[in-house]
This record gives sequence, structure tokens and C-alpha cells, in this order.
Amino acid sequence: MRAFEDFKVGDTAEFGPLTVTAADIKSFAAQFDPQPMHLDEAAAQNPIVGGLFASGLHTVCMHMRLFADGVLRGSTSMGSPGVEEVRYLAPVRAGDRLMLRVEVLGARPSKSRPEMGLVNFRSYMVNADGQPVMQMTSTLMFGRREVAP
Repeated sequence: MRAFEDFKVGDTAEFGPLTVTAADIKSFAAQFDPQPMHLDEAAAQNPIVGGLFASGLHTVCMHMRLFADGVLRGSTSMGSPGVEEVRYLAPVRAGDRLMLRVEVLGARPSKSRPEMGLVNFRSYMVNADGQPVMQMTSTLMFGRREVAP
């Protein structure tokens, strides 16, 4: 089981791929972000958006799927005090094959709860061309194996 002590500053990992379909984009949008550019190819054909693309929130959810499978599953994860930043860098289109790249920016034992530590991550969703489509910076809490007396 991966615990706080296993995360070292500078560690990197990659997870995926996850392939996005037009049906995925439309299904998510119909339920959670029903804007025309996420629902209808014809409505999305304007010079600004240039075609159907996934909601930014959909991209965040795909990120969470890959992060949960790659980092959180089989760990001592205790949740998160919050996300510091999410940036949408490029549209996610039907047919995109996304990978998640994760880097550990910081790791420190909790001052108030010695049984846990906080790990700061920067992660990117990247398409098959290597172009980042989303960046997230977040902090997560993990249980510790060893707690100093």
C-alpha cells in the first residue's frame, strides 16, 4: 500500500490512455454542462470553438479517473483539502487519446495530525500529440506508515 513516505519531490509518473468519443462528450454535457458546443457538432461549428469539444469539467473528471486509478487506488489516501489551480489549455476533441502526467512538487508531514502527510501534485492531461490540454495543481492527504513519538 502506497503511503505518504512513498512520495518524493520530483517523482513523475504517467497513466492512461483514455480515449474520448463524441458520445462521451455529449453524454457528459447533457447531464452536467448542456452548452451547445458540447452537445451538437453543427452548433459547435463557429470560428471561436471550431467544432465539438469536451466540457472543461468533463476533462477534470477524466483526470480524476486516471488519477484515482494510478495514484489513489492502493494507497492510504485520506482525501484533499482542495485544488489550488485548474487551467484549460486546449480543447479536448472526440478521438483524443489522453494521458495523465503527474509530478510530486512537495511532501510534508502534517504539523497538527502526525498520522498523515500532505503531498502537492502538478498534473497534466496530454493528448496524443503531446499537447497539454489541462493542468491541475492540488494537495492530497496520505496516511503515514511511521509516526514519530
